[in-house]
Parts: sequence; structure tokens; C-alpha cells
Amino acid sequence: MNPPHEADLVVAARTEEADGVVSLTFRHPQGATLPPWEPGAHVDLVLTDGLVRSYSLCGDPADRAAWTVAVLHEPLGRGGSAYVHEKLTPGAVVRVRGPRNHFPLHEAPGYRFVAGGIGITPILPMVAAAEAAGAEWSLLYGGRTRGSMAFLDRLSAYGTKVRVAPEDETGLLDLDGYLGPAGDEALVYCCGPGPLLDAVEARGAAHTERFRPAQDGPDSTGGTDHAFEVELRRSGRTVTVPPGRSILHTVQDAGIDVLYSCAEGTCGTCETDIMEGAADHRDSVLTAGERAAGETLMICVSRCRGPRLVLDM
Repeated sequence: MNPPHEADLVVAARTEEADGVVSLTFRHPQGATLPPWEPGAHVDLVLTDGLVRSYSLCGDPADRAAWTVAVLHEPLGRGGSAYVHEKLTPGAVVRVRGPRNHFPLHEAPGYRFVAGGIGITPILPMVAAAEAAGAEWSLLYGGRTRGSMAFLDRLSAYGTKVRVAPEDETGLLDLDGYLGPAGDEALVYCCGPGPLLDAVEARGAAHTERFRPAQDGPDSTGGTDHAFEVELRRSGRTVTVPPGRSILHTVQDAGIDVLYSCAEGTCGTCETDIMEGAADHRDSVLTAGERAAGETLMICVSRCRGPRLVLDM
């Protein structure tokens, strides 16, 4: 994997987008151009030592001077959103890594977008790209209440292509009625809470991005939590990963610095190239084809199917 771009950026603007949602716009303090990105990409905010969180870019990819993310305040979360809401005001400096994209928008004649709550963030630049390309598209956007749904003003410019469906007004999203008209050539993209993603995926093939793991159990592919060796080829080290301990934490225990963010297999930050061995994939990022290819794994959750892995670390 190529090393990600990393820089200290300044919070140039902060906007209240909805109840509990703020957007932050980052710029380089010297006005330097930022790396390019495409719809679906995210960046990592290094908030403090040990507190790194990934957020989808929701601004304009053509604007190379700024990156924008939006963050929902989750009082019962793991501390990232609270830090953003309480500490990151205009003028604050934050180390930002990326961008990465495990949720790319593929070219198609038509799209059906579904967003739930803060899941609207990666969808925003997607609908803009679909509109610019002249593709047929529509968006079904749900949330708890209208006041909790960010970027409604921005989406209003698209007229009837966007269906806004707050739960307290319309009930649960009518996925059957919405996804039914999609033709074979229309791609379905969805981002939001786990139950919504599960419901969309159950209705057929869809491109999804998760903020939480796809399942509660640690094993998604039938493997076991046996001990195994990992050779770190570039570091010239070999470590033993015990049952119940991740590759990520075992490597950290050995004093080797590695990039990571969610530690749940959802963001892709810790994706590492496999040089030898078969991975027991347990992430929510790689597609079935990527898993079958066996070229990379997420070291925060995935394990080894045999006795040994060789990784490019």
C-alpha cells in the first residue's frame, strides 16, 4: 500500500448543519493545494494520540484548496465525535491523513442512492457527480426528524430527484417501493446505520459503506481464533498473534508503529499487503472479489487461516 498523504491542516470554517451535526472545512495553513479525491473518499483526523477517526469527504472534489467533513455528535460513542464538537473550532490545527476510497462511485447510466442520517455525507458528492454526468438518479434520504437531517438546503436544488423522509413524519423508509423501479443498469449506493444497510443489501446487489461492523461476532468467514505467526517482511521481525489478540495490537506491542483508525474493520486505514499466506477476512470494507484475491487484509480485525502470514510491513 502506498503511504497516505499526511499534513497539519487548519479548521477554516465550522457550520451547524443540523441538530447535533457540524461540518468542518480544512485548509492548508500556507494555502497549499490538497491531494485530489473522488466521491466516496474519506480522511482520518488524528485528534490525539490514540484517538483517530475517519470521516467522509462531503465537499466539492474540484476544490483542491479545501476538504470538508461533517460529524454527528454521539454522546455514547468512543470519544471522537465529542472531541470534534468540543475542541475543533476555527483556527484549530489537526493532522489529517488521506484521502482513501473504499466506496467509489462507478460509472453507470443510472443510480439509486439511499442515505440514513449522517450517512448522507459520502452520498452528497456522489449525487453531484451523477448530476454532472447527466445520469438518471434519485436519492431517498431518511432520518429521525427533519431537524436532525443535515444538508437539506443543499439537496433542495435537485428538486424531486431527492425524497426526504423523516421517520417522525413518514415512518420507516419504503425501500421496496423505492428500489423496485431500479433497472438492471442502475447501481444502488447506500450509507447509514447497520439495519438500513442490511435491509438494502437484502433487496439485491448494492454498494454500501458502514460506520459500524457488519456483524457483532468476531468471525465472519468461518475461521477460528488460533495463534499464528506474522512475518513483517520490511521490518525483519516475526511476531506471534495469540487467540483473542489482533495483528494490529500484537504489532504495536512489538514497538512497531502502524496506521489505523476505527480498529473495527470499517475504515480501511490499516489495510496491508499480503505477501504470503491466506487471510481470514473479518472486515466490512473489502468486496467478495477482493477477499478472494487475497492481496490485502485489515490487520485490526482479520486473522490467518493457516499457521503463518507474511505482510509487507
